[in-house]
Amino acid sequence: MPRLLLLATGDTLAQLRHSSPPRIADGAELLTRVAAPEGTEVEDVRAEPSWDTSPGTQLLLARRTRSALLDDGYDGVVITHGLDTIEETAFLTDVLLGPAADLGAVVLTGATRCLDDPATDGPINLAAALTAAADPVTPGLGAVLCLDGELHAARRAHLADTTRSPSITSAPHPRLGHIAGGRVVLTGGAPPRPPVITDLPETNVALVKTYPGMPTSLLTAVTDAGALGVVVEGTGRGNVPVELLMPIRELLSWDIPVVVASRAHSTGFAGWEVASSAVSGPPGVLGMDAVDLAGRVGAISACGLRPAQARVALMAALASGGGVAAARAYFAGL
Repeated sequence: MPRLLLLATGDTLAQLRHSSPPRIADGAELLTRVAAPEGTEVEDVRAEPSWDTSPGTQLLLARRTRSALLDDGYDGVVITHGLDTIEETAFLTDVLLGPAADLGAVVLTGATRCLDDPATDGPINLAAALTAAADPVTPGLGAVLCLDGELHAARRAHLADTTRSPSITSAPHPRLGHIAGGRVVLTGGAPPRPPVITDLPETNVALVKTYPGMPTSLLTAVTDAGALGVVVEGTGRGNVPVELLMPIRELLSWDIPVVVASRAHSTGFAGWEVASSAVSGPPGVLGMDAVDLAGRVGAISACGLRPAQARVALMAALASGGGVAAARAYFAGL
């Protein structure tokens, strides 16, 4: 029988909002609500609500998961987590696993409705996550999310709906698989494992969303506040307003890496393209007929990662310092 560890963080899945007084069920109580595999152990983790989670809590969960597999001999770890930021914590955990990913399963789950809601999805999701963690096909997949009976790779998963299922999707990529007959059925291939890092990720990384007419000062404001790297959420294939290109080049000259992701869902490479009719400016930076201008001034492509995952990847890239060169090497290995 696989030896499993449940890391319970509270949040919606464990909330008893209609009790008097309202309270949060601990991990041991959660296990009484499901048919947990025999011998499943529990650790309760003090955590902020998912919408207000801290990098410290995310790192704590990721590091505890890794040590549970590497040092404590568990065959699988299940983490209950609020849905607001579950995709970031899942990918951060995936990044920190390294070789531990081959030693056991790592499954994150959550709920859209509280535990004492008549239509709660918490116990169903928790039971499915424990089933996935105990299944022999799950180790080696890295961190996965299990909700609504579906499995999604942490690298591709994102929140789709907070009111109904499916709450998590991998679109436009296929899901990894699903739960059927008490077993995991794999239907899609796992994405490549992220490069291994040996130090803790750098948490002082900013995410800036572009919009029409945004002032360029927004980009430099985050670095003035101490950010050591910036992910820019562009449009389309990772396009950014032309006015941002000079500030991007300036940040790069200060050895502050800038990664460009897209708000669009795409299976392709996140490149850059600016229509030549819209281009004007100093030679070598904004010349007529220039294409992929963000890349030409040195920005790093997110390589198809969603903006939230791209930020986590940049945090990992800067774990040992190294600035732009380290970030470029890390993303090239994705």
